[in-house]
Amino acid sequence: MLKFAKTILCAFAAVVIASGLMAQEKKSGILHPEMTVASDAGSYDKPAATLGEKPSEPWTATTVAAGVDKKPLAGKAVTEVGEIIDLSCYLQLGKHGEKHKACGTKCLQNNQPIGLLTKNGTVYMLMEEEHDPRRDGQTTFRQAAIDNFAKIVEVTGTESTVNGYRAIFVQGYVKK
Repeated sequence: MLKFAKTILCAFAAVVIASGLMAQEKKSGILHPEMTVASDAGSYDKPAATLGEKPSEPWTATTVAAGVDKKPLAGKAVTEVGEIIDLSCYLQLGKHGEKHKACGTKCLQNNQPIGLLTKNGTVYMLMEEEHDPRRDGQTTFRQAAIDNFAKIVEVTGTESTVNGYRAIFVQGYVKK
């Protein structure tokens, strides 16, 4: 009887621990929601700016050509609204918003990764879609992101998700 009770108790403990872990995994939301954008930095209903062009195809010719066997990963056109953040400070410290604008702008100016933080807490890495121009420094998206740092903007591009990492590749910023 004691062995049966221990088995039941262990099973119950496993269920409690598993449900706690699942709740943690499902937990979402913006880290430090008290760190808000400035009152003139747009809203989810009225973004301050629009970044990116709707792609006619998920990937441009330079991306297709650069793909393994000329086949880039699957991608789909998306439009998301969120705050431009620097991923380094957000993922390490949870910082974003107007109070973080000076630091975050410096981070982006020094080539830290650009992110988009949506209303529900989903985080996307943002980068130029056009592979060769991006690789060769022939794009202006980084400056557009810096100009809109800590603002809520609408971003259109190609979404790619790999093992839970989300990215939006933005078209329309190749230097002419």
